[in-house]
Amino acid sequence: MKKISSRFSIAVHTLSLIALSPELCTSDFIAGSVKTNPVVIRRIIGQLKKAGLINVRAGAGGAYLLKGLEEITLLDVYRAVEVVEKGDLFNFHEHPNPKCPVGANIESVFRMKMLQAQYALEHELAQVTLKQLVEELSEKTGSLKS
Repeated sequence: MKKISSRFSIAVHTLSLIALSPELCTSDFIAGSVKTNPVVIRRIIGQLKKAGLINVRAGAGGAYLLKGLEEITLLDVYRAVEVVEKGDLFNFHEHPNPKCPVGANIESVFRMKMLQAQYALEHELAQVTLKQLVEELSEKTGSLKS
């Protein structure tokens, strides 16, 4: 089964680290926490910046949040980094046989169920703020950046 890309979880990790870390959050620093290549982090930082969630300091670098933690939902992060065709999370196979009764009708019946699942996911993501996530992380790590 193909999974949704890891960009979403890496972006949430990145934003959480920025919120909690007393250190300058450069792409190298974030990559060390995520255990990935800094190039991957720079791409995700670019997407988060384009979405208006973060900015990066010139010179020494270091990302910082542009919005309050309570203003950023997981849906905002998901939309910033996930690339879905025409806004559809699920793809439908092309050209089912129109001469087959199932092939002729499966898309119209099944697509609605796929859209309902996507809306349910998006609704759930919209209910969780980065503040809630960071507070839980803070409890586990025993630290919170002031």
